[in-house]
Amino acid sequence: MHLDSGRDPLASPVGQAIIVHGTDEQRARLLPTTASGPDPYCVGFAEPAHGSDLASVETGGHVDGRAIIVSGTKAWVAHADQASAILVLCRTEPTAPRMENLSCVLVPLADDHIELRPLRQMTGEDTLFEVHLDGARAPVENIIGGRGGGWRVAMSTVAFVRAARADAGHRALEREFWDLVETARQHGRDGDPLVRQQLAWAYAQVRTLRVLALRTPSPSAAELSLRTVLTSEYHRRLGEIAMDVTGTVGLVRPEGEAYTTSRWQHVFLSSRAETIAGGTSEVQRTIIAERLLGLPR
Repeated sequence: MHLDSGRDPLASPVGQAIIVHGTDEQRARLLPTTASGPDPYCVGFAEPAHGSDLASVETGGHVDGRAIIVSGTKAWVAHADQASAILVLCRTEPTAPRMENLSCVLVPLADDHIELRPLRQMTGEDTLFEVHLDGARAPVENIIGGRGGGWRVAMSTVAFVRAARADAGHRALEREFWDLVETARQHGRDGDPLVRQQLAWAYAQVRTLRVLALRTPSPSAAELSLRTVLTSEYHRRLGEIAMDVTGTVGLVRPEGEAYTTSRWQHVFLSSRAETIAGGTSEVQRTIIAERLLGLPR
């Protein structure tokens, strides 16, 4: 999950979740500091053993007086080292049905019972973290959506993350596409029939994504899943095309630190993670099948 923008609460997933599911007191207390910048928040939903299956999280939280004590491990938390708090999905109601025993708690990261462990990605970056909570404390007033309301908050937050990506995605992808066309010219590959065919396919995909964005400015959750899977699968394929365009040059890292990558090497490596982050392509296709096509569960 990506770091909260830390600027405009209306444009940040956690800020939007607080606006939709928070109390008046929570909105008044938590949103102003997010908007002014000193308190960016990150999202801690996924876990090492469960990945995208958020309904199976094992992190637990129990209320002790006016505090909630949280223990467990969250994985693939983006930019946790820059955040002041993490929105944690945890089990708080052991006797309630599966979807009703989860709560979302905003836990301050300045806690001696929290350890951040950077995860080195194959791009060389270490912007993702495992967050280990061993008795971390947060005030009960930081439970967003109330006890047992965590599933609704989590689903809203994930939808806000997908919406933010979809909103800016097609514009950035179109600029990137034309940069790859220029790279093909620089490498003398713009006359290669196979390269031209691949670039023509990529252009058609970029234009399709643009049309989808303009056609559905306020997409439903299922429409966001459609745009998410189309975007991530396109970008993964574009990375492969870029490696084909650059040829043998793409097999060698640039001189510098051990994990240095060129621009197109970075696209090739990082784009594979996009088909997993925020819900795998398989999860997105299930949502599309059930909610857009009306197929049985």
